[in-house]
This record gives sequence, C-alpha cells and structure tokens, in this order.
Amino acid sequence: MNPNSLMKRMEIEILEASPERVVARMPVEGNTQPYGLLHGGASVVLAETLGSIGSALHAGPERIAVGLDINATHHRAARSGFVTGTATALSLGSTLASYEIVVTDDHDHRVCTCRITCLLRNAPPGAPRPGA
Repeated sequence: MNPNSLMKRMEIEILEASPERVVARMPVEGNTQPYGLLHGGASVVLAETLGSIGSALHAGPERIAVGLDINATHHRAARSGFVTGTATALSLGSTLASYEIVVTDDHDHRVCTCRITCLLRNAPPGAPRPGA
C-alpha cells in the first residue's frame, strides 16, 4: 500500500476482500468534523475505497478500475469507536462494476449507505497496478 495514500491516513483496515464483497473498518477519531461527529466525507472515502478495491479485484491484473459515480445517504451520526463498511457487488460486468456500501457503527446501526460505479478499462502501458 502506498504509505502516502488517503486510506493509510484515515487508518482504513481491510478485513475481507473479494470481487463480490469487501469489508473494512475505520476509526471515528481523527475522521471527524468540527462537532466531533464522523465526517460525512470520511464515510464516502471509506465507501469509495471498498468499491474501488472490489472493482479492481473483479477487473484483474491487466485492467484498472476508475470511479464514475458515487452517492451517499447519511442516516445517523457516529461519535466514537469504529465504523465498518461492507461493499456488496450489485453488478459485475466487463466494462462496469457497481457496489452498494453500508457503513455501520459499533452497535450495528446504519450510519451511511453509498453506491459506486466504476469503469473497468485496460491499464495504460507502464501504469502502476495494485499488488504489482
């Protein structure tokens, strides 16, 4: 993993990863807005990370996944502990991959629901690829 990545800075920890399902957790502390609540953008970063990882796994080593669209609905605040994101594949095609990501708090309450769609394309010559 790139030591300067946003994933590293936000302390996102991958717990499970396959093209069909990706699970990770992230601390609330350090990822808050001025009122001490989990920043909505942090939930979206978690969701985009999971959907992008799942899409890249589905795409395979010779292809890359590029985000096309992401949306989020914030349901409730998280104030402490960790949030867990679970990305579940909605559609895994040859050119697009879509995921629903549910972010929950330590009490299994839904904090946020996101949907991401990634374009799958051939990697440009010489482009760095995850895991390579």
